Amino acid sequence: MRAGISLGSNLGDRHSMLEIALKNLRMIHEQGDFLVSQTLETEPVDCPPGSPLFLNAVAELGTFLDPLKLLTRLQTLEIELGRPLNHGCHEPRCLDLDILYCDDLQLNHPLLQVPHPRITERYFVLKPLSEIRPHMKLPGWSLNCMEYLSIISNKDSYHINY
Repeated sequence: MRAGISLGSNLGDRHSMLEIALKNLRMIHEQGDFLVSQTLETEPVDCPPGSPLFLNAVAELGTFLDPLKLLTRLQTLEIELGRPLNHGCHEPRCLDLDILYCDDLQLNHPLLQVPHPRITERYFVLKPLSEIRPHMKLPGWSLNCMEYLSIISNKDSYHINY
């Protein structure tokens, strides 16, 4: 299964957090190419006022893990790298890993929704995803990544290629 993972960090040594996360994702990777976007620095979205800037990236890996087992591995990694168990929604975080997609699977589970429901609304996800999979069209989408990126790029989005 090909799985897209978004990576974000806005606390501590953000570069190191993403590097460690990518190293661990490579250990989960089992088949095909391991794809990684460039890192992007963005304003926090829906976070408390004064939250630090995020570093964001997207990786795609091949794995034999099912989506819920992959989710468990990602959550374990977040905790091992310092994310509190009881973190609030949209709070600043040292590491945030989200499953964006798993092949053409559509999943609506209490713990995981695939494709991620807000990909097409989030510049900080679409920009790096479009870099590695510009023409990808996920289930339920009418457009591809680049087309969605073009739509939301016309809105005010603060972004810096890092």
